[in-house]
Amino acid sequence: MLLIPVIDLMRGQAVRAVRGDRASYKPVVSRLCAGSDPVSVARAMCEHCDSTRLYAADLDALTGGQAQVEVLRRILQAMPTLEFWVDAGFADRAAAQRLRERIGPGAERIVTIFASESLRSRAQLAECCAEREASVLSLDRRDGRRLDAAGCWEAPELWPSRVIVMTLERVGADAGPDLATLREVQSRSPATQLVGAGGIRHAADLAAAADAGAHAWLVASALHDGRLPPLRR
Repeated sequence: MLLIPVIDLMRGQAVRAVRGDRASYKPVVSRLCAGSDPVSVARAMCEHCDSTRLYAADLDALTGGQAQVEVLRRILQAMPTLEFWVDAGFADRAAAQRLRERIGPGAERIVTIFASESLRSRAQLAECCAEREASVLSLDRRDGRRLDAAGCWEAPELWPSRVIVMTLERVGADAGPDLATLREVQSRSPATQLVGAGGIRHAADLAAAADAGAHAWLVASALHDGRLPPLRR
């Protein structure tokens, strides 16, 4: 089971995500480092997980504002070996390309996250995920409801090789992982590499997620709270 640390970015700071209620997010308080500077938090999380991969949710962009280009650029510059998964509310492939162009050097290390809550059409799903090994699709849901105007959940034939199963109400909620939804998605596309998101509390949850078929899991709160021990190769 791979751990992929998550940094949630809002107004230039790393914030604590709780149940997908983005209006209430506060600057993160972490046992891993002091303060909420994004570069410091990103480094500490990746060092703790022995990870060269980091997932960032740009909440300014996801809530209709401008992408935090300078923050994303700073993280890339500070961590030259990082594989940077970025969700900035991309409605289509062109939006993702524009962000890469604005970031400039280092943007080739960005893995674009196309999220079902943001994609505008089934046609854009097909275009964005045409390079099946290069992109990642996030299947988003909250409180039992799919966030999916484009119909991504019902089009497994269009999914890329990696798919995130994102249960927003479990993010930061100390509620345990949503393994039932993970298994449902796996049944639709058994060959797809699944990455879970939300709910991990401790090592036993990670073991259960691996048994349920998860290849990796996105984690933040359990890291900041010191509930997962440091990983070392």
